Amino acid sequence: MTGRIKDCFSTAKTASRKVLVPFVTAGDPDPEWTVSIMHALVAAGADLIELGIPFSDPMADGPVIQLASERAIERHVDLGNVLKMVEEFRRADTTTPVVLMGYMNPIVRFGSERFPSAATRAGVDGLLLVDCPLEDRGGLGVAMEDAGLDGICMVAPTTSRSRVETITSNASGFIYYVSFKGITGAGQLDSQGLSDPVNQIREFSTLPVAVGFGIKNAEMAVAVAEHADAVVIGSALVQVLAAAATEKAACAMAASLVAPVRESLDNMKSGVCPGQTEKT
Repeated sequence: MTGRIKDCFSTAKTASRKVLVPFVTAGDPDPEWTVSIMHALVAAGADLIELGIPFSDPMADGPVIQLASERAIERHVDLGNVLKMVEEFRRADTTTPVVLMGYMNPIVRFGSERFPSAATRAGVDGLLLVDCPLEDRGGLGVAMEDAGLDGICMVAPTTSRSRVETITSNASGFIYYVSFKGITGAGQLDSQGLSDPVNQIREFSTLPVAVGFGIKNAEMAVAVAEHADAVVIGSALVQVLAAAATEKAACAMAASLVAPVRESLDNMKSGVCPGQTEKT
C-alpha cells in the first residue's frame, strides 16, 4: 500500500472504524461541481473517494452509472480533465485517498505507460481497472509500481480459489470484493453470503477488503461492514446527484446520503470482522 491509502486503513483499524468509500463519476452532473462534491463527501464522513473515469461502454456498470458517464462525456470530460479535478481537490485536501475506477480504453488513449506518473503527480493514490486482468497490465503495471500507484484488484463471487490467491498476491492498496454476480446498482445484495468469500480473501492477503455493488443505504452498509473493512456506495449516490440543479444542492444531496451511513457505521460495536484474525 502507498501512503494515503495505507494511512487511511491503518488509522481506521486503530480507531475500530469502518472505511466509507463513496463513488462518484467525474464530471457528473456538472464538471464544475465535482471537486466541491468530493469535499462535501469528506466533510460528511467519507474516508476514501472513488472517482469514476467516464467511459462510453462501462460493461460492469448498471444504467445509473452508464448514464452518468454519458452525461460527463457529453460535457467533454476526459481522463486529462479527471486528473485536473484531483489536482484541484488536493489543493485543499492532502490526506483523503483518491482511487480512480474505470476501463482500459481511456488509459490507453492517454498513454498507459505515462499515465501512472501523471496520476500520482495529480494526487491519485490508486487505480482500479475493471477490464484489465493482471496478466494484461504489461508496461502499465510496471509504470504503476514505479510511480507508487496502488493497483486495486477485484474479486468476484465466481472467482476460483486459485485465482483469488493469484489476484491477492499481486494486488496493492486493498481488495475490492464484488458482492454479487451482476452490474452495479442491482438489488441482489445478500450480506449473509459475504462471510465465506471475504474470509477466503483473508486467507491469502493481509490487505483490507472493501465490498461494493448494491449497497444503497445505512442499513445495508452496516450489514456489509460486519464482514468487510470498507464499504463502497456508488449507484445510490450517483442517482441522487443526477437530480441536482445547482452545485450547492449537489453537495447537500451527497452529504445527506453519506452522513447517516457514516453515523451508522460508527455506531457499530466492534471494528473486528467475524472470522478475522490477526496475521503475523
